[in-house]
Amino acid sequence: MNMPDVPVNVEVNPNEDTEWNDILRKHGIIPEKPPSPTPMIEEALQEARRLAHENRLEGKDLDELAELEDEEDEDFLEEYRKKRLAELLTISAASVYNEVYHLQKPDYSREVTEASKQCFVFVLLTSSQGTNTESRVLIEIWRQLATKFGDVKFCQIRAELCIEGYPDRNTPTILVYKDGDIRRQIVTLRELNGVRTNIEDLEKVLVDVGAVKATDSRLQRKVQNDDLAGGTNKIRQGTVGQMEGDEDSDWD
Repeated sequence: MNMPDVPVNVEVNPNEDTEWNDILRKHGIIPEKPPSPTPMIEEALQEARRLAHENRLEGKDLDELAELEDEEDEDFLEEYRKKRLAELLTISAASVYNEVYHLQKPDYSREVTEASKQCFVFVLLTSSQGTNTESRVLIEIWRQLATKFGDVKFCQIRAELCIEGYPDRNTPTILVYKDGDIRRQIVTLRELNGVRTNIEDLEKVLVDVGAVKATDSRLQRKVQNDDLAGGTNKIRQGTVGQMEGDEDSDWD
């Protein structure tokens, strides 16, 4: 006696490597198994390690390079020392400002717009009443930055003297000029770190706009090292997360 054909529902895990799944994939019944992301993640990790090794000397001053004589290839270290010395000489030659320039409105075009064709110019618009806490914080940081990065021109002016009717609540305001144009504007310290804003926060702005190279030895290298370590950790976390995701992807 022939039994009638009754459709049977069979659950199939399309990610399994079975002969039956190979047949189903061949006939287009289930999709091809996606490639494993593990090789790509491993490749990204290897590239991160390679870059970290190549850039291991970036940002080190001459004294720090001298301390590595027993650890690095002598010829390579000497070549890098010459490169670092040349960079320092270039920075020294360009460091012609080294102080905060207090502006008057009639001087603005010459001291800022025209000067920005030769270098980056950072303008600080401060509170008109002098009672704004964020303005006081930034005025102190401005002095430190001007001394540290003499190849960048740091200017300062009371907001109401620069722009008539400028709201005091919008101070301090930072204007970044280059080649006669405003490249960035920061209104109050809200987008930085508020009253806890420090010199490292402003150094990041210098790097972001291109006024200072990320490998500049004058920067706080701790921030750079943390960023590098953080990038490698993120890749590692991504690897672990992907592997855990693979384990949890079994069909019910």
